[in-house]
Amino acid sequence: MTRPGPRASAAPAHVPRRSLGQHFLIDKNIVHKIVRLAELQPGETVLEIGPGRGILTDALLDSSGLVVAVELDAALCAHLRATLRRRSNFRLVEGDALTFDYAQVPSPFLVVANLPYYVSTPLLFRLLEDRRRIDRLVLMLQEEVVARLAAAPGGRDYGALSIAAQFYCEVRQAFRVPPTCFRPKPQVGSAVVVLTPLRKPRVSVADEAFFFRIVRAGFAHRRKALPNSLRDEGFEGGPTAAALEQAGIDPRRRAETLSIEEFAALTDALLSLS
Repeated sequence: MTRPGPRASAAPAHVPRRSLGQHFLIDKNIVHKIVRLAELQPGETVLEIGPGRGILTDALLDSSGLVVAVELDAALCAHLRATLRRRSNFRLVEGDALTFDYAQVPSPFLVVANLPYYVSTPLLFRLLEDRRRIDRLVLMLQEEVVARLAAAPGGRDYGALSIAAQFYCEVRQAFRVPPTCFRPKPQVGSAVVVLTPLRKPRVSVADEAFFFRIVRAGFAHRRKALPNSLRDEGFEGGPTAAALEQAGIDPRRRAETLSIEEFAALTDALLSLS
């Protein structure tokens, strides 16, 4: 009996690129959990960043009106075009999600994605900038990043990313994803988080850009007391001391102990003294 040879149409397996931090999800149970968590409705538009080989994309196409996938890797784009070309609700964008114009995606839309871990933090800030066009975000990230997003004041995970996410969104940790669910296996654990943009920021501040400047300055030197950290980032000592007193904040405290509300009070006090 002649053994059948390989199919001529079989495409060579894509070799993961370390430079792009590629770890492909292979567990369909995790895919189904993500899709259920997204609570997709017929006709909704989904943005997927870094679709990879398309295991999540395929499931999203079954549950939504339109899936816009942004993929940087040209070889993966070719694979996605070949495997999903018959799906009429699939739109592929070959490009960098950090520079992609999200205005191209019909709004409002959802973001459902296994974000490339090596650029997850700048991507998160980029998505938060477009939050007014986004209904919710269901994201798989490095587990430590999810911990930072949800962190409360006082812990080592709490920082500028925690404040940015919680200032603009409700943050809900969903479930962990072990390394065995990927090929190749990453060296770190993963987790899925749901971010739901708020209708208005969690606290009111007179100047949001100045608020985040204060937050970044405060966390620039985590081990230092707040006045010293702010001074090292260009804020004069006299006005800072007066603003801390006006806001009712002990000058011996460090940035990681301040709530979002306290950072807002400090921001408004500094503005009032300028």
